[in-house]
Amino acid sequence: MSTQQKILAFSGSARADSHNQRLVHIAGTGAKEAGAEVTVINLGDFDLPLFNEDLEKDGQPANVKKLKQLFIEHDGLLISSPEYNSSVTPLLKNAIDWVSRGDEGEPPLAAYNGKVAGLMATSPGGLGGLRGLVHLRAILGNIGVIVLPKQMAIGQAFQAFGDDGNLVDEKQQASILEIGRTVAETSARLKSE
Repeated sequence: MSTQQKILAFSGSARADSHNQRLVHIAGTGAKEAGAEVTVINLGDFDLPLFNEDLEKDGQPANVKKLKQLFIEHDGLLISSPEYNSSVTPLLKNAIDWVSRGDEGEPPLAAYNGKVAGLMATSPGGLGGLRGLVHLRAILGNIGVIVLPKQMAIGQAFQAFGDDGNLVDEKQQASILEIGRTVAETSARLKSE
């Protein structure tokens, strides 16, 4: 890569010892292997209010500004999304909605347009969060994010990880690492055009 890519990695879970947060760390390792700088965050650390346009009357809340700035500063996104009732989590949807809001003098969807995203999920169920990824893919595609076609959903989350935080199944581990690498490599190619 001619210029180092910056990748923002996070999950839609704020739960302590979240399986999805573990998964995004693995993908981040793949992005680092491709030469990217990776910032892993926990959305729960930002304590965002429930989105409401009335809260913007005096400007965006401080934590919204911090989170949005992180999105703007990064070239790609690695997102691991738990599945709640066959969709994305309220935490993730709320963060996406807040970050989508424009500031004065800023192009629409400045935090999303042209970003590359890699999606993954894990859950205790057999489908591994696959149904929620369908919704997440649609949301991101509608706000200008280039979502990679390859994604991964890993079922039986309670048995999927070893004590070292990696996936027990070597093929699954390799697939998640590849998602991270592909986000870094794709965002680098797009940036150089």
